[in-house]
Amino acid sequence: MAELWNTIILEPILNSLIALCSILGGSFGLAIIVFTVVTRIALLPLTLRQTKSTKAIQELQPKLQELQKKYAKDQQKLQQEMIKLYREAGVNPLGCLWPLLVQLPIWIVLYQSIMQALAATPENLLNLAQHLYSWDLVTRAVPLNERFLWLQLSKPDPNLILALLVGATMWVQQKMVTPPAADPRQQSVNNMTLMMMPLMFALFTLSFPSGLALYWVVSNVVGIVIQYFVGGGWGYLRRPSVSDKPASGRDVTASKPPSKVLKKGVEESKVISKAAEARKGGFFRK
Repeated sequence: MAELWNTIILEPILNSLIALCSILGGSFGLAIIVFTVVTRIALLPLTLRQTKSTKAIQELQPKLQELQKKYAKDQQKLQQEMIKLYREAGVNPLGCLWPLLVQLPIWIVLYQSIMQALAATPENLLNLAQHLYSWDLVTRAVPLNERFLWLQLSKPDPNLILALLVGATMWVQQKMVTPPAADPRQQSVNNMTLMMMPLMFALFTLSFPSGLALYWVVSNVVGIVIQYFVGGGWGYLRRPSVSDKPASGRDVTASKPPSKVLKKGVEESKVISKAAEARKGGFFRK
């Protein structure tokens, strides 16, 4: 199984990265950036399908909430009705997960490629030689320079800059596609998810090679650009939340300044008082 993985996945990616490094003047960091952009472009059909599925599921949220209320005590019936609703709308809930599932092996092979390509000891160089193709571009590039900007690509970033960039770009990308929820509990879950994923990957950055973290940052930035043009702008990043909008049937006085509400209340009290006095006077005259 390991030999099959090395032959079909690891060696093509490893040799492609080294060849890119040779073409780009010996910069392995630039090779990772170009590799990331090419990968995201190759995954663009899956990304577009994910965006379409996410949007369709968001449009179904009101109907899903109605089903949850209607079948709150019958979970089996609720699952059946939800599947029926998805089927009628032509939506696959798992369609949102495909890009993530495809990128998982890419992260693994990129991690292995970085550790193999940036071999520092003679033993590691000997192991690297077993996976190299006999391309002139590849043989000329080895050994590689692991320095890129302030980074040592085989080690975590000690300055925490990459961790912050990974967390911030992932938060922006998620925020653009996360709509506000009318249900406070659902909104609480959305807020927690919106914070937990960027925080988790930011913590991963502190342990993984900075070359892999560089891939995450560039991948997130490309994802933001794709979402901006496909989704027609910044999406929910700049939209007001549901709590900022007056709900239907809400008392209009709730949206007025406190001084106006108080003034209106005083005026209403005076009118009620005068009406009461008038009724009282009429009663005694009778």
